[in-house]
Amino acid sequence: MAEIKELGRFKIPLGGQEIELQQIDHAEDGMSMMRVRIREAKRFTIFDIDPVTAQQWAEIMLKWAEIQQAGAGEFNQ
Repeated sequence: MAEIKELGRFKIPLGGQEIELQQIDHAEDGMSMMRVRIREAKRFTIFDIDPVTAQQWAEIMLKWAEIQQAGAGEFNQ
């Protein structure tokens, strides 16, 4: 049985999607995953991602946000 801990939730201003982030701890093998749940009306999209993938995703999103806030506009990975 997995233990689920809520990490945060928010709503996207344009489009109204609801984002929920959870930590999933699997008792059987001790593995922890991050669950990303995206709700659009009645439809759900769910990703369970490992720490390496979460870090890659976060770094790309942070870099993009910093560039947009600085007004540079162009993102090169």
